Amino acid sequence: MAALYACTKCHQRFPFEALSQGQQLCKECRIAHPVVKCTYCRTEYQQESKTNTICKKCAQNVQLYGTPKPCQYCNIIAAFIGNKCQRCTNSEKKYGPPYSCEQCKQQCAFDRKDDRKKVDGKLLCWLCTLSYKRVLQKTKEQRKHLSSSSRAGHQEKEQYSRLSGGSHYNSFSPDLALDSPGTDHFVIIAQLKEEVATLKKMLHQKDQMILEKEKKITELKADFQYQESQMRAKMNQMEKTHKEVTEQLQAKNRELLKQAAALSKSKKSEKSGAITSP
Repeated sequence: MAALYACTKCHQRFPFEALSQGQQLCKECRIAHPVVKCTYCRTEYQQESKTNTICKKCAQNVQLYGTPKPCQYCNIIAAFIGNKCQRCTNSEKKYGPPYSCEQCKQQCAFDRKDDRKKVDGKLLCWLCTLSYKRVLQKTKEQRKHLSSSSRAGHQEKEQYSRLSGGSHYNSFSPDLALDSPGTDHFVIIAQLKEEVATLKKMLHQKDQMILEKEKKITELKADFQYQESQMRAKMNQMEKTHKEVTEQLQAKNRELLKQAAALSKSKKSEKSGAITSP
């Protein structure tokens, strides 16, 4: 009986071939908990639930520092403290200021001064390095698939040639499938797909940033209009109150003038009466 091995998630036992190479997960756990990219830092992690779109580290940082901002270097939305993400901050301390990435042309590639750590001699940023490695991995898998399929076809043709008695099929070589220009096309297509996916993600991030800024501008405009209307209403009220007070003072002044005129008139009449009485 073949040995069985436990899945690291559900702990049920399966044959070794049925488990994934990296984390030793069964097929059901791989479907239920796929490896996805974090919305913020773009690192791959095991998704616990479909609603969970950020890794545990970013979730902790969100609770401590709030929603992150785009990094001023790599433009990844992972700058929880300041204007740079932790990856670029650490790389800048270790390797100095960033250079232009030869793939995405952003100023976010750090020169490690070691050609062995470059990807095919190119100075790439972190995201482009991951994309390039994925392309190489897919190319290897496609080459392996082509090699196996070509060998199977070669064996079928040899068998057919033996049965038919012909010999012209024996000149077919499986290496021709690997050396053909089609494999280079696979590499180019895979690279272009990765670049398109990266550009789409960057465009989506830019759109989100623009939407947030437009939302903030709209809120500021609404607040400004509200403050302006409040100020105008207050000024109108003050002007109305000042006008009412002025009218009251003018009316009181007229009343006092009338009283003063009446008093002066009564005094003159008293004086004239006192003169005529002897």
